[in-house]
Amino acid sequence: MTIHLGAFLNAGVQGTAGWRHPDAAPGFLTAAHYVRIAQVLEQGLFDFAFVPDALSVPRSLGDSFAPAVKWGSGTPRLDPVPVITVMAAVTTHLGVAATVSTGYHEPYNVAREFATIDHLTGGRSGWNVVTSFQDAEAQNFGQAKLPPRPQRYARAEEFLEVTTRLWDSWSDDAIVADKESGVFGRPDEVEGIDHDGEHFRVQGPLSVPRPPQGYPVIIQAGASESGRDFAARWADVIFCSHESLESAVAFYADVKARAAAHGRDPDQLLILPAATPVIGRDAQHALAKHEAFADLVSVEAGLSRLAYHVNVDLTAYDVDGPLPTLEEVGVEGHYREVVEFAEREKLTVGQIGRWYGARTEGRLIGSAADIADTIQQWVDAGAADGFVIQATHVPGSFDEFVAEVVPELQRRGLFRTEYEGTTLRENLGLARPERGEWKARRK
Repeated sequence: MTIHLGAFLNAGVQGTAGWRHPDAAPGFLTAAHYVRIAQVLEQGLFDFAFVPDALSVPRSLGDSFAPAVKWGSGTPRLDPVPVITVMAAVTTHLGVAATVSTGYHEPYNVAREFATIDHLTGGRSGWNVVTSFQDAEAQNFGQAKLPPRPQRYARAEEFLEVTTRLWDSWSDDAIVADKESGVFGRPDEVEGIDHDGEHFRVQGPLSVPRPPQGYPVIIQAGASESGRDFAARWADVIFCSHESLESAVAFYADVKARAAAHGRDPDQLLILPAATPVIGRDAQHALAKHEAFADLVSVEAGLSRLAYHVNVDLTAYDVDGPLPTLEEVGVEGHYREVVEFAEREKLTVGQIGRWYGARTEGRLIGSAADIADTIQQWVDAGAADGFVIQATHVPGSFDEFVAEVVPELQRRGLFRTEYEGTTLRENLGLARPERGEWKARRK
């Protein structure tokens, strides 16, 4: 059994409390910051680093961007694509993935961008597909609010069809580059896509030859019904969030079954839940570290982060009362996690905010051996194929994980001791898509 590890890295401040940690590095606006993190992740043999994104400064709490700016909740954010190119330039095996929204980009630009990165990195690129989740994003692109979720996913469906067709518009052997004859390429091995759909009209072909991986690795994080079905057809990796082992097992079984129902090999879809380890000499020391970290979060800071994720103004609710049922939320996976934890612990809105601002997903609090035990438990239970490691602070959290947990996983035979391949797909154990595979993926 070999588990897979990704790293979740903001191109900006690390959460509402991470930037306040005494050991947090302040240089998130410098290339050196991301170089340092990329190199330690490759030292730890991580499969990939991925950078989230949102196209706005959050305004979810009190209809104002002031809390987000004051507490560092979801802002600032650098453009993730230049950040991952910096990280790729100083590594040779680490995969690099960036978040790009299907809601406010065009398929041709995205297909060209990721094909270029895939070529320049020798096949190490990944695209985290999102449909956007904040009204503030919509308001930066001429809309009053986000379109309804079904409409966003309908656009995403067509977006993925167009981008994969564009990646397939060149065959793998279209380039001849015969200096003697002067023939550079085979025109009969390049084709336009002539797509005319509900959301996009794209002629093609792409101006970049077919990527080394066929398609860059597709990452997706949808937890809603439409999101799960979308991911089961298109994603190579699903990034998710769970508050209990039981909910993780149920999600894993559901999505793998959906993949099989769509004619895919379920083993070709990896499910990697988020995990935020706090590593100590023992469980007591780790818990003390976590409590010190949680003390850095104010109620408003935590509620600002939560409001940003659920796209709901939480100032409408009594901080000393329970969180009411929210009918429509931004990131459904985070909302379900909050509801599960709050109901179990009987938390008020204010207490939820304090918890959410410093939550450690995956309950990985303990010694390196304790954390390896939990990772092994989740994988053995059919809840995960590995984890996406989130840091309480950078680069220190990643340094500790690589120095302490990775060797423990290797001693147990759960994790690689060297990279298996040169591309991200090879290291993840994923097959290279055949040209035309998009036909089987579309709805």
